[in-house]
Amino acid sequence: MNLSEYGYTGGYEKEKEGYLIGRVTEQQRNMYTVITNKGEMDAVLMGSFVHGAEIRADLPYVGDFVLLKYNDSGASRISELLPRRSKFSRSDSFGHSFAHIKANKEQIVAANFDYVFILTSLNRDFRVSRILRYLSQAKESGGEPVVILTKADLIDDCSKQINEVRSAAPDISVHAVSSHTGYGLEALNPYFQPGKTVVFLGMSGVGKSSLLNALANEELMLVNETRKVDESKGRHTTTHRQLFVLPTGAMVIDTPGMRELGLFDAEEGISAVFSEVEALFPNCRFSNCRHKGEPGCAVAAAIKEGGITQELWESYQKQQRGNQYMDNKTEYNREGAKKWRSMVKAERARSKATRAQGGKR
Repeated sequence: MNLSEYGYTGGYEKEKEGYLIGRVTEQQRNMYTVITNKGEMDAVLMGSFVHGAEIRADLPYVGDFVLLKYNDSGASRISELLPRRSKFSRSDSFGHSFAHIKANKEQIVAANFDYVFILTSLNRDFRVSRILRYLSQAKESGGEPVVILTKADLIDDCSKQINEVRSAAPDISVHAVSSHTGYGLEALNPYFQPGKTVVFLGMSGVGKSSLLNALANEELMLVNETRKVDESKGRHTTTHRQLFVLPTGAMVIDTPGMRELGLFDAEEGISAVFSEVEALFPNCRFSNCRHKGEPGCAVAAAIKEGGITQELWESYQKQQRGNQYMDNKTEYNREGAKKWRSMVKAERARSKATRAQGGKR
């Protein structure tokens, strides 16, 4: 087994006797599957590593490279998280099974990838505004976003939808494919080169697992039959994140469908996706223009003249509000986490002092 086949490019020289560098290929609760030069193995987090983590982003996720203490008779123990070169995050209101980790609402979906495939199906759920939301977060990730329009066999002509996406995001590659017929799959070959990693993202039922199976030429993931009430929808089957190796040597991180993507720390991503909108602001008559009917508003003029659409402007406003809301909540949670850690440290100090004196609490 050569770890370079799993995207490891070196640059980390702390591997020592009894320790291995590995890549997380699967996570289910607090149990990890890690691939190393010794092969695939189960792993758990080392206690000192858990206690040193302050936020959830400090923990390993699928795609991460880690240092672990090798155990040939049981689960190995992850002792360190290696630096990430990319990560896709979302906001999430749920906590973690480790009670002390409460610093923010960031949930990492996948790490260390080269491309972000944003999948949406060509059915009645097709929404450009949803695609733009994924693009804003993907622009923050460090990977290159690509829009994949799935189930192209369900409609006679998908050029309208392709043009809608390209008009809203002209700098993003867009591909229409059908996992059922093979239409458009050949155009994806440049992304799936040896050692490259692609993460699949999208709502439930958009065909992530079907595309994975088509690219692998085998059924790596179970895909349920489509619902009779809506032949354009497949049932969501992926229940956890997992990394797969394709015959080409490329890797795919398949993820469960997201009912809604909450933006997290996506200010720069929003600006990148909506650069055409933000370029209008300096042209307003007043520097403090709120773009809500003020005279000389460049945004209103652009909408009236067809420079941008009303839908694009509304998508921009919605994303800005959502991102600001999560920023405010995150700052609150940071302060709460500091207070939590101070209380824990104070309690430990009191307990230690009590034991040293041989007294009772």
